[in-house]
Formats: sequence, C-alpha cells, structure tokens
Amino acid sequence: MADAAVNAIRTYLSSKSLMPTAQWLQSYKPSIKLQTPPIVQQKSAESRLLTTDFTSTLQTSAASCFPAGVASPEVQELRVPGPVPVQVLDIEDIGRSRWSQVEAIEMEERGEMRKGHEVIRVVPDEEDNTDMNPPANSAEKGGPHKLLLQDAKGSKAYAFEMTKIGKLDITMPIGTKLILKDFTVSRGVIMLSPGNVDVLGGKIEAWDKKWREERKKVLKEKAGWREGMGFGEDAS
Repeated sequence: MADAAVNAIRTYLSSKSLMPTAQWLQSYKPSIKLQTPPIVQQKSAESRLLTTDFTSTLQTSAASCFPAGVASPEVQELRVPGPVPVQVLDIEDIGRSRWSQVEAIEMEERGEMRKGHEVIRVVPDEEDNTDMNPPANSAEKGGPHKLLLQDAKGSKAYAFEMTKIGKLDITMPIGTKLILKDFTVSRGVIMLSPGNVDVLGGKIEAWDKKWREERKKVLKEKAGWREGMGFGEDAS
C-alpha cells in the first residue's frame, strides 16, 4: 500500500513538473497517512517538497535545468522551453528607491504606516489582534521586481518581471518555488510574464529569516549608505 501511494505521489508531482529524487520519496514515505484520500496524500507531499532545497531534493536533467550560458550577458537571446523548477534566493522591488524601502521597513518596525502625507500609528484590533491596516512596506502596488533564481543543479540567474505577476512581490518568502516555461533569456536575464511562470509557493524558513533580518542593511549598502551617515544623506 505504501509503495502504491509513493508511486501515485511521484506521478502527481511529475504532473506539476516536479521530479523528486528517489531518496526524497523514500524519506517522505513514513509520513504518508494511508487512511487519508490519495489527493490529500499528494497535496501533503507537494507542500513538504516546496519547503525543501531543490538542489538536494529534485532530479536534474538538461530539460529541467537552466541551459549553459543562461547568466552570460554576452548571449543576446536564449529561448528555453522548460519547464524548469526554480527557487527564489532574492527579490528586489526596483520600482521604488532603496531609501524609500528602508524608510518603510523602519516605519513598520515602529508600528507605523503612511496614509498620504500622514504617518499613522498602527493599533491592533483589541478583540482578535488583527491588523486592519496594511503594513508600511505593503507591496500591493510595488514592482517591477528583480529576482535571483536557482535551479535544481544550483545554477543561478537573475530574472526581471516584465509584466505584473500575481503572488510575486517582496512579501513572498525566500525559497518560494516557481515553474518557468517557454521563457526568454536576454543578456543573462530571464524575462518573466504571467504566461511563462507559475508560482507554486513554499518557503525555506532559515533562508527567509536570514534575508528579512539582513534586508534593511543590504538596501542601505546598495544605496551607498555607510556607518555614521545620517538617514538619506548623500553617499557621494
């Protein structure tokens, strides 16, 4: 019974363009609850797989990984049929200045949000502690975004959001999994649009925690900030 469930899970994941290694399937096997419906078993396996590092849990093949030279700026254009499963290592909102993003993070740290030109103190709902206001760094209208992606072989490439893609913003966890299909790479950058990317979800907790802890510092450094400078002071 367990072997049949594993085979069904393998088939289901394959239909999602995810080909887990035999080792991962065997390690997951004890977690399968045979009394639950097959679709629940399969969805549970998918959820678990999406929290793993694809470089150690997915099979690799020429068709399911980035081609050679994908990150080279010397290659004018590449067409990649895919599907290529990837994980997000970094994301940046390049539609907003880095200083404005630092300011938004610091406002959120103080429990504040901006409404027009007015700064408002965010007060949680007394009954259910629900914050009825969006956080200061809300990415609802953010973008376009630049991402650093990694395939199952460990190859990395930058990607640019050409057209707004749902579920893709700076609140997206690091380690989120995407499926890229029939995409173009131009001068080492993958061109993303709603038609060539599926956002599967997922998260790698340790990566995400580290990224969020360091995000403000990284943004400041990219903006040219140095220790001892005042906020917004010219770095030149």
